[in-house]
Amino acid sequence: MVKTTTKRSSAVRQHARVIGGYGVKQLSGFAAFIRTQGVVGLAVGLVLGTAVAALVKSLVENVMMPPIGLVLGSSDGLKGLSVHLGKTAAGKDAVLHYGVFLNDLINFLVIALVVYLVVHLLGFDRLDKKKE
Repeated sequence: MVKTTTKRSSAVRQHARVIGGYGVKQLSGFAAFIRTQGVVGLAVGLVLGTAVAALVKSLVENVMMPPIGLVLGSSDGLKGLSVHLGKTAAGKDAVLHYGVFLNDLINFLVIALVVYLVVHLLGFDRLDKKKE
């Protein structure tokens, strides 16, 4: 019985070596993939894009919307704009909050403008023209 255990353990060790070699090969392939495909640059772009989106959202909600709300007479800026459509069958108010949509639209337009300016100022648009 001891000999069987020894044979099994050596077979397990040999199998582990094969799997370990395969794992090392896969990890080196993964590292090469990260280097050649620009995954790190993509990750940095994603993080910076998220930060810029938060900054632009704060700009729109805290700097641009209060003066608009002052003009419109709403403390919520555009978010306070709505139309009451009446009562539903359940007795609740049906309200169309079109101001929230307008606020999100302005958010989108400002973010798109910032992205355009960054691409234009960094010269990425000129790189495409040189390739053609």
